[in-house]
Amino acid sequence: MKEPAALMEPMLPAQGLKELEDMAMELAKKGSALAGTLHPIVRQSLGDLVRSMNCYYSNLIEGHDTHPRDIDKALVDDLSGDPVRRNLQLEAKAHIEVQRMIDKGEAPPVIPSKEFLLWVHFEFSSRLPDDLLWIENPDTGEKLEVIPGEIRKSEVAVGRHIPPLAKNLDPFLTRFEQAYAPEKLSQVQQVIAIAASHHRLTWIHPFLDGNGRVARLYSHAWLLETEIGSSLWSVSRGLARNIDEYKARLMAADAPRKGDLDGRGNLSHEELKNFCQYFLGVCIDQIEFMAKLLDIDNFVTRMNIHIQEEVALKRLPKESFSLLREALYVGEFKRGRAAEITGYQDRKAREVLSALVDKGYLVSDTERSPVRLGFPGEAVERWLPKLYPTFS
Repeated sequence: MKEPAALMEPMLPAQGLKELEDMAMELAKKGSALAGTLHPIVRQSLGDLVRSMNCYYSNLIEGHDTHPRDIDKALVDDLSGDPVRRNLQLEAKAHIEVQRMIDKGEAPPVIPSKEFLLWVHFEFSSRLPDDLLWIENPDTGEKLEVIPGEIRKSEVAVGRHIPPLAKNLDPFLTRFEQAYAPEKLSQVQQVIAIAASHHRLTWIHPFLDGNGRVARLYSHAWLLETEIGSSLWSVSRGLARNIDEYKARLMAADAPRKGDLDGRGNLSHEELKNFCQYFLGVCIDQIEFMAKLLDIDNFVTRMNIHIQEEVALKRLPKESFSLLREALYVGEFKRGRAAEITGYQDRKAREVLSALVDKGYLVSDTERSPVRLGFPGEAVERWLPKLYPTFS
């Protein structure tokens, strides 16, 4: 049976919806402002942490609760002996590596394209253990292999939604590219298109497995391309804060047109508009959350209180804070400046520096290169409270 790509129209909410366009402009303004909050070197270090956070929340949406500590261990190949836990670690590592490639501009052009989607799926899936590359058909019990970077060849169902037949996927993906081509859209429309295309991509469901993951990495990449997104915030955290609502909003936007006052496409214009408002609202909320968290005066206060407590407990030497504060403000400094910054003699200053490096509060590329601020696990909750849920 041939299915026309028009089955997923409308691709965008109608132009001139003031509330939606105002949200798009607010998102663009706040996203651009957040990027200038920190020194670029500190932003890079924090970006590594936020990528891990993004991975944690994206996994959570998939029903995979991987502790941040296990994610950190996976990044240094310290893998669990338990097969299930190990697989989750490898899944997390795969996500982080693919997002890092996107963040560093090592992905294909981020324009909404089949090429980019295939690249994301291939790079992510090819890093997974074999155990995670098989899914079971719930109706027949048949085991189906997930081929990295390959459009599905089997039929699927997602709750009540039946995506297009496998043989008809190419026209839907072609329409996806055409409808969201940035050169055809104004800047405001592009922002709205990021939200609309997030839903329409999950509606097409082009892959046998991994569609939600691909959609979130795709949205991250396009936000980054518009300079709204950055390494300092994650839409996945916002979506994961209420997974049921996220899935319900996606499902609602699957709904068919509800009558003559609900647009002219096959799908509901009203529900697509509602999803776009929801998605943009989540993005704005997450930028505001990170902006508050990274307010420099409050950040320094939290850091100082924590470090002074560590000094009082004799887990860190005195004057540790002076070195960390310097790294926060200037991005990085040469090791030889430790005496100048702390006011200590060279030997004592080197001891303070070494203690901070040993515990991950300061990091560097080599043993002699300049040091920059690190974000060890023990400091994250104190410096950046509520970044993750509270763990027992």
